[in-house]
Formats: sequence, structure tokens, C-alpha cells
Amino acid sequence: NTYKTVKIGEQVWMAENLNYADSVKTPSLKENSWCYGNVAANCEKYGRLYTWAAAIDSVKLATDADNPLDCGYGKTCGLSGTVQGICPSGWHLPSRDEWDTLITAVGGSSTAGTALKSTSGWSSDEGPSGNGTDAFGFSALPAGSLPSSLRVDAHFWSSTEFDSYYAYSMYLLDDYDCADLEAGDNKFFRYSVRCLKD
Repeated sequence: NTYKTVKIGEQVWMAENLNYADSVKTPSLKENSWCYGNVAANCEKYGRLYTWAAAIDSVKLATDADNPLDCGYGKTCGLSGTVQGICPSGWHLPSRDEWDTLITAVGGSSTAGTALKSTSGWSSDEGPSGNGTDAFGFSALPAGSLPSSLRVDAHFWSSTEFDSYYAYSMYLLDDYDCADLEAGDNKFFRYSVRCLKD
């Protein structure tokens, strides 16, 4: 795939969610990535959903000849530095600090959700549309997650672990203006991936 990109502050981001599924070339993806609802059109529009082990490319880390790491659900592997994960060459899975840098660059946590969300597609059952302004071209779509619903939220993995069962993610919700980092996300949840340029 070819992805749109956008520069925000000093960072260059993919302006679309990753939609990579080659489990032959990348065995970490086998049974660890999905289209929402198992509908192929959702992958085309929203990108794929991945477990944390898939996002960090845990099989590649485990088979590294120089520094093998056993990562995934129930294991703390202590990742450090830049983690390419399943991102293409020259790109990487953003760390918690890199997500925080993005949130700060678009105005801070209390309004970052509105600035990062796309201008259409967000739906709230509790009131008016939760669409954003997409003021910086990040174009976050409500890709949902498992366990959450399509059109109401978006969660993006970071490379940063919280502990052996949880990792950090950045999340956006349809009826909130904020964007924030979540520590208590189970590594087996299915979230989107946005890649950051090295």
C-alpha cells in the first residue's frame, strides 16, 4: 500500500491507518490482525486492527540473533529505543512519549481529539455528531476496536509497555474533544496502528 503522510510539528505521520496483512512475510500477523467485523471493506476504509504482539512484530523480535526478546501478552520484554514493529522500512511504531508529543503539538489533551479526528464518520448515540475539524490533516477515522464499536472510537497502539498484560495506546472518542494516553489496555485488544517516520 501507499499511504498519505502529514507533518505535524517536527513529526511526520502516516495520515491513514496501517492496512498490512502479509502473515507469510510477517508471521506475527497470523491470527493477530483483522478487518472490523471481518468485512474487507472496513480494512480498505479504516485499516486493520492488531494485537499489541502483532503491532510490535513479536516474532521478529523473538528471532533476532543479537538480542532476542520474548514479548506479548503475559510477558514483559522491556522494549527500548525505536521499535519498527510492522511499520514499513523508515517508519516505526510510536512510543508513548511520541504520541504525547503529537497531542501537545495539536494543542494539548483537552482539545486534541477534535483537532485529530476526521470531519465525518464519527457518530454519537448521546447527542450531536462527534466529528472533528481535522485541523492538522491527521484524519483519524472511527475505526473502532475490539472490544469497542465502529464509528464511536479509535485506539492506536504505542510501543510502550505498562506491564506484562497491558500496553499504552492513544485514544479518541466520538463524544469527547480530548485525546489521551491509556495505560490499561490489554495487549490482546485489537487496535489500529499509525506509523511515525524515523
